[in-house]
Amino acid sequence: MTSPQGPNPPLSGVRIITISQFGAGPFGTMMLADLGADVIKIEDPSSDGDISRYVPPGAEDGDSLYFQSFNRGKRSVLLDLRKERGRQVFEQMVTKCDAVFNNLRGDLTERLGLTYDALKHLNRAVVTCSLSGYGRTGPRASEPGYDALVQAYAGYMSLTGGPDDPPTRSGVSLIDFAGGFAGALGMVSALLEAQRTGIGRDVDVALLDTGISMLTYLAAWKLNSDWTPERMENSAHQTIVPAQNFRTADGWISVFCAKEVFWTRLADGLGLGELKDDSRFSTFADRYRNRGELLPMLENVFATRTTADWLERLDGIPAAPVNSLEAALDDAQVAARGMVIEADHDRFGKLRQVGSPFRTSGVHDDVRRAPALGEHTEEVLRDLLGYSAAEIASLRDEGVFG
Repeated sequence: MTSPQGPNPPLSGVRIITISQFGAGPFGTMMLADLGADVIKIEDPSSDGDISRYVPPGAEDGDSLYFQSFNRGKRSVLLDLRKERGRQVFEQMVTKCDAVFNNLRGDLTERLGLTYDALKHLNRAVVTCSLSGYGRTGPRASEPGYDALVQAYAGYMSLTGGPDDPPTRSGVSLIDFAGGFAGALGMVSALLEAQRTGIGRDVDVALLDTGISMLTYLAAWKLNSDWTPERMENSAHQTIVPAQNFRTADGWISVFCAKEVFWTRLADGLGLGELKDDSRFSTFADRYRNRGELLPMLENVFATRTTADWLERLDGIPAAPVNSLEAALDDAQVAARGMVIEADHDRFGKLRQVGSPFRTSGVHDDVRRAPALGEHTEEVLRDLLGYSAAEIASLRDEGVFG
């Protein structure tokens, strides 16, 4: 994805087969496509491809906005892997590719012959990556896993929301996306090794493992001190004070005083300089112990001015407006980072979406929309595998690709 005058992206020349749908796998492989990999997405003709093509809104013609959000820059190949000739085509593709990525149920990777052991006779250096809900081992390996289920299972819902709220899911699919990143990182690491040694390997990533790994300090507190974090009002940090949202005259502001110097600056900015010398609030531990006395004083002052006023007055203190989705997408910093991008699309016209988080020096984005269902089937058969027009027609007649 470069302009003609720029250097190649870091994953140029890497070719990846992906058998994945919905969110986590497609998101992870889209990050790899953003970095220059040739990602070939195999879709099942008998099920009309990736199910996310049909998620509303904007889901006409099997090309939803949801699908566009996870699949830009890829190529789509229709291929029925249950047919013998479909499997033969897939195996030929493996000989031409560096990695095979799937996000099927944990038990299906081996059953469908997508492991390194099943494919190494075709390509000794191929890397295989499985991203599933619960992993390829353990009592839940055969169960489907979705972000919401894993947020529930990994304890996230018990930690999210206010003290009196029911268990609450995050507003975005955090574990899906983190799992996509984990799968991509694991696979790229194995690809680096395969380049050195000529030998590939399996990578097994689970959404549950990803979610549990991100519990970090919360898990450390529970495992080592039996201290259970509480759900806090106003999205407050459990132990750092003040580090939470405060209501202003026209909305909300988020403040995070993770250093003592930020606390003293905040006290001055709020016109409460006397609190700096108050022994009840001198240290992290003091403010944590006496948060019930401190926070009402801060809340009263924050309520007297608008969010914009406070952001100006609290310059140099970690603070941010609590934006709506619209305000976040329209933000000047977001625009300066080029995080809202456009791609030409036959139906949507100028399709706007959020961009890649990666900035690689010298590389200029050439944004490509997500592929239509099976758009590149004949191209891959012809150009990658060397099939003749007659051979392609024969495969079509057999229903190998629809």
